[in-house]
Amino acid sequence: MSYEEAKEKFINTWGSLGTLWGINKAMAQIQALLFISTTPLSMEDIMEELKISRGNTSMNLRQLMDWGIVTKVLKTGERREYFTTEKDVQELARVIAKERSRREIRPVIKVLNEVSSIKNDGSEKTKELIKQTKALHVITEDLDNLMTKLVNQNQNWVTKSVLKMLK
Repeated sequence: MSYEEAKEKFINTWGSLGTLWGINKAMAQIQALLFISTTPLSMEDIMEELKISRGNTSMNLRQLMDWGIVTKVLKTGERREYFTTEKDVQELARVIAKERSRREIRPVIKVLNEVSSIKNDGSEKTKELIKQTKALHVITEDLDNLMTKLVNQNQNWVTKSVLKMLK
């Protein structure tokens, strides 16, 4: 397989996996391209490489910067903006996990807490709703706390051991 074939396959695969993280395909493909690039890329470079529109590229770069995994790089004497991504895989995973918790898990925890705190009118339906949503609230909060502790740890032997156990 040639470099170009491997690069295209990686970018397309990463794009497909992006939907599992809760981001769109183009956003993941942009991040993948930046991830394997040896130098920061301009918006025009990204558009040309991925064959996507300026609007799509701009919107997705903004979202990637909001996630904290893409940053702007200024080059002296250049008017164009250039972009790069976090290259450390473990740091990238940490940032993504932290952001997913903030955007997805914590809002669910809030809703589960509200729903499980409704007034118990004594009916079987209400009791079951409270019971099940409390159980979901507890396990979701526990998992979020565990994930938060893991992503906030430096890659020491404890974290490595826990990650190995999860594999």
